[in-house]
Amino acid sequence: MQSTTDYSRGDVVLVDFVFSEESGSKRRPVLILSSEQYLVGRQEAVVSAITSNTRRILAGDHLMVDWETAGLLFPSVATGIIRTIKQTMIDRKMGTVSQRDLIEIESNLKQILELKS
Repeated sequence: MQSTTDYSRGDVVLVDFVFSEESGSKRRPVLILSSEQYLVGRQEAVVSAITSNTRRILAGDHLMVDWETAGLLFPSVATGIIRTIKQTMIDRKMGTVSQRDLIEIESNLKQILELKS
């Protein structure tokens, strides 16, 4: 595992997620949403789940335009599914989302959380 300062807001990283029934785990990409201050000051990271299921876009989801730049293997969706994880769950960095994708993702977060600009 890398040290916490190796990751930044907008990075796409691989995380080992434990299944809800705790029968195993699977490595999945997530987008780091946390600020640098949050990442340095805590052992956690706030992340958005990423899926390659592009057939279903729900509220808060963003179909990534520059998915290859982010290090993803397939067209992908940054979902409105937000989770706090331990930074020790991060396996490695895959890439970084483009500025235009990050702007749209942030806009979606403001809408689903009803945050004021």
